[in-house]
Amino acid sequence: MLANYLPVLVFILVGIFAGILFVALGWLLGPKRAYDEKTSPYECGFEAFEDTRMKFDVRYYLVAILFILFDLEIAFMFPWAVVYKDLGVFGFWSMFVFLIILTIGFVYEWKKGALEWE
Repeated sequence: MLANYLPVLVFILVGIFAGILFVALGWLLGPKRAYDEKTSPYECGFEAFEDTRMKFDVRYYLVAILFILFDLEIAFMFPWAVVYKDLGVFGFWSMFVFLIILTIGFVYEWKKGALEWE
């Protein structure tokens, strides 16, 4: 039984070894010369013009959270689509209810103006 997992264990060990090896080689063989351009903060190719602790608008975070939320909920649909025929009518209606709840949440956020960017 455990012999079936031996290739997985070997794969994990080779991956860990390769990761450690490549990081160590980069650290050992890489250049260690520091200069002003290398140590300066990089922000989209131009000099920073404000403090790094400036406040972002809360809508930025709200849009990011909404994207993650809807992206993850859509990811739930792929496994459901794979086993759709095996689930039958119950699987269809459970996904239908899931999509209705998702749509209600989307409409609520739309009406609240969370998707408007000024």
